[in-house]
Amino acid sequence: MQVTTSAVGSSEQTPVCHSWEMKEAIALLETDPTTGLSDAVVKQRLAKYGANELTAKKSKAWWLKFLLQFNQPLLIILLCAGLVKALSGSFVNAGVIWGVTTTNAIIGFVQESKAEGAIAALAKAITTETVVLRDGEKLRIPSQQLVPGDVVLLTSGDKVPADLRLIQVKNLQIDESALTGESVAIEKITQPLKTDTPLAERKNMAYAGGFVTFGQGMGIVVATGNNTETGRISQLMEQHTDVSTPLTRKFDKFSQNWLYMVLGLATLTFVVGLSYRNFQDALEAAVTLTVSAIPEGLPAVVTVTLAIGVSRMAKRHAIIRKLPAVETLGSATVICSDKTGTLTENQMTVQAIYAGGHQYNLTGVGYNPEGEILSDDIVDLNRQRGLQECLIAGLLCNDSHLEKKNGKWVVLGDPTEGALIASAEKAGFSQSMLAKQMPKLDAIPFESDFQYMATLHVTAKGKTIYVKGSVEAILQRCTLMLNSDGQTRPMDCVETLRQTTIEREVNIMARQGLRVLALAKKPMSNEQTTVDHNDIETGLIFLGLQGMIDPPRESAIKAVEACQNAGIQVKMITGDHAVTAQAIARRMGINKNGSVLAFSGAELAQMNPTELAQVAEEGVVFARVAPEQKLRLVEALQSKGEVVAMTGDGVNDAPALKQADIGIAMGGAGTEVAKEAADMLLTDDNFASIEAAIEEGRAVYKNLLKAICFILPVNGGESMTILLSTLLSRDLPILSLQVLWLNMLNSITMTVPLAFEPKAANVMTQPPRHPNEPLLSGSRVKRILAISLFNWLVIFGVFEYIRQTTGNIDLARTMSINSLIAGRIFYMLSISQLVPNLIAKMDGTIKENVDIPAIGLGIVGAIALQIVFSHVPLINQVFSTAPLSFQQWLFCLAVGSPMIIWATFVNRLDPPN
Repeated sequence: MQVTTSAVGSSEQTPVCHSWEMKEAIALLETDPTTGLSDAVVKQRLAKYGANELTAKKSKAWWLKFLLQFNQPLLIILLCAGLVKALSGSFVNAGVIWGVTTTNAIIGFVQESKAEGAIAALAKAITTETVVLRDGEKLRIPSQQLVPGDVVLLTSGDKVPADLRLIQVKNLQIDESALTGESVAIEKITQPLKTDTPLAERKNMAYAGGFVTFGQGMGIVVATGNNTETGRISQLMEQHTDVSTPLTRKFDKFSQNWLYMVLGLATLTFVVGLSYRNFQDALEAAVTLTVSAIPEGLPAVVTVTLAIGVSRMAKRHAIIRKLPAVETLGSATVICSDKTGTLTENQMTVQAIYAGGHQYNLTGVGYNPEGEILSDDIVDLNRQRGLQECLIAGLLCNDSHLEKKNGKWVVLGDPTEGALIASAEKAGFSQSMLAKQMPKLDAIPFESDFQYMATLHVTAKGKTIYVKGSVEAILQRCTLMLNSDGQTRPMDCVETLRQTTIEREVNIMARQGLRVLALAKKPMSNEQTTVDHNDIETGLIFLGLQGMIDPPRESAIKAVEACQNAGIQVKMITGDHAVTAQAIARRMGINKNGSVLAFSGAELAQMNPTELAQVAEEGVVFARVAPEQKLRLVEALQSKGEVVAMTGDGVNDAPALKQADIGIAMGGAGTEVAKEAADMLLTDDNFASIEAAIEEGRAVYKNLLKAICFILPVNGGESMTILLSTLLSRDLPILSLQVLWLNMLNSITMTVPLAFEPKAANVMTQPPRHPNEPLLSGSRVKRILAISLFNWLVIFGVFEYIRQTTGNIDLARTMSINSLIAGRIFYMLSISQLVPNLIAKMDGTIKENVDIPAIGLGIVGAIALQIVFSHVPLINQVFSTAPLSFQQWLFCLAVGSPMIIWATFVNRLDPPN
């Protein structure tokens, strides 16, 4: 195989570096592990490969991004309306309409600009200083100066600066959870692995962004910058940045249909008008109909409604970064959740112990030493010497310790060892006190080849070796075991391990997803001062088993149940082991039709898109998946018509977060990469907050539909009035500038309060909306037409009656508009929850405070605007209106009041909630 550094770093070559022999890696990378690269070679390779940093593709110019904000059907309609008004000489009208479109474009531009920090965050993830060998000397350099072939030295506490092929390790453990999703640090090796080894199992590699938690190592740089695994993720994110939300898709469809209708009606009005009017009058009628049919205030109402949803979600620990995500979350049909730190505590916890022939369960979560050790058949745990010896062994055979930081217990060292310390301290043992009473003389660090760790201690009964490790490694070295009283007895059936009681206990723990460690000890002579592998080859005394797991959050269990009751599927997509993930899923009640079907990343890699889409729907747990596979699973679910919410906290989650209809990142434990890629952040890192946000999202969508069904009938009534007046060759009952007043000022004033409506009690008991459900369903269209008909009758009827009785056309138009507003007030009360909630409050059905000010202020604001519209001389002159007497105001109120009866009938056909 003749490969040189010219192939290193390419996306085709770096994935197979883990299959290289050490000598082969050294030869292919043209380096020397004893001296490193020379300065001359470094300069050549730096010029060839560039700096070790992520570079994003060149983004569009800011002005082009701003102009693209206008590329939306609804805004195009408004731009056209403004152009028509400008061409007809109504520059004030045109300026107002263009002002609305520009405001919406600015909002979208600002939101998009805030969301473009993902690549910068990825760059921070691999920027650090590192120690390298160059010309035989150890140098500390910025990681940006690394090149393929550099020899990097790693030690505990270091951040891995690039992708490395490890050639030397000494108890090296690296936390790669942010990249792979693996919940514990990985014990590293140097031996070559199979080519198809999954990313999370490539133990001879160290990947950029990982953290060294223990030991030392040496590796050769095989990839830098964009060619690292982290860099490949950045490329995946760049390729998936144009995902629209269900709300934007529905608005696009609605806007297109509305555009065709408006253009058709305007054309008809103009053509008919030409038959018996002059060109100017026909154009005015067509322009007025166009303006009346376009809901100019709708974009502002939508923005305000979503913004209110953002505020409500923030109070429930969910921060929305992109406004459409408010509604998208409410329409989610699937939640794909990462396991580690999202559904679980991200803290290893001992939950089961087998010692002295008895089973014990432990309470408490994480590294907090508070908790109890319980047993069904033991009365006095303090007298269980076998249990005590098992706990002491886990406490002493340990290189880690616990520390309280900012009120939270954390482990300094290996998470598994932290769990053993916490379990012992729950029984009253103190690590610091035992360390003084039983000082450590020597140790054999954990090595993957032997699968155990051993320490030699001075005890009151003489020197003792304590050992912990895998069940297979420990049991084959044991000849005795302790009973509950601390007395030794022979091991039974050592050669036939599968038949022993111990193995049954191991299987019980394994089925629960617990990681099982065996503990043992061996008395030594007082002359012994060191410990060697030969000392523990045989003659160990078996002390017991401790089973641990990263436990699920209790609040997340309830949230999963609530989501599934609401018809939302919950799926676990993780880089962790399948057995562990499946056990967690069962504990949390995550299932589909009662089954917990699991698939591995290796199985997914063999599937074509059709098979993957089917499996994505049927599966519940997807374990050992690579970042690309998380992305493929999200795409597969979307291809089946699902609205996908993806949660995550690591670098490996970022592409899927970007692709999902709504990406949800952990605000506390999440990486900056995940946060920048997401649409929403959870400030308390609690899956339960997702359920709360979904509830708010559904309420927001209902309020949004309510607002749309409130605002469009005015446009419908105006359009019908103008069209029929043109067809009947009558004077227009409403002018284009008056239409603009109604559609902008009055509509916004009266519609925005509906966004403050409280959520309905049954919002989380209903199934998710179908993703393809149109914004205006058949029943909603009937509602809009029915209310539009009433509005037309009011406008047309009042105008004709007042004009014929008074001969004052300005007064007729003013009274017809005020009558329309009166009807709107009654309609708003009929669809609002204000009146039902006030009644319920009075009879004691609900205890909460009823939010009266929003609706009340909207009504008061609408009345105030109409008083200004009718009685301010300057407005009278500009808008061609006339003052009203008190009796005329009462007339308008009386004409609008039948809306109560009409709206009640419509509400029965199409309930507003």
